Amino acid sequence: MSRALSLGTVVFACLTLGMAWAQNKPDEPAFPFSKWTIRWDYSCPTGTACSFICPGAGTDLTSHVIKLRLYLGTISADDGHTAPALFYEFTTRELPHGSGFSIGSGYSTLSCQVNGMTLDYSGPPKVK
Repeated sequence: MSRALSLGTVVFACLTLGMAWAQNKPDEPAFPFSKWTIRWDYSCPTGTACSFICPGAGTDLTSHVIKLRLYLGTISADDGHTAPALFYEFTTRELPHGSGFSIGSGYSTLSCQVNGMTLDYSGPPKVK
């Protein structure tokens, strides 16, 4: 009984420390960036019909958006070259989490159209 209690205490302590350490790291995206340089955070004001469209999201607007986070960076290819990449995460009234990406080649344009949303943050990684 005491061994099970001791093991449970050790596991709980490790989980708690892991969460505490994670809170001190930069707020990094869960995407395969070689390097990322800028992030944009958007929110939708109450009562506004917000939407966005980014390359890779298809030709339709994503509607009823509550939050949107965009990351611009680069990813490494197999041959050691890097390519510009745009990754995004979003929440809608219907979906608790969505994401997507677009990888540029040559002089292709990576851009998004954001409608009705408020820009809450623009800049480098934030430390929590």
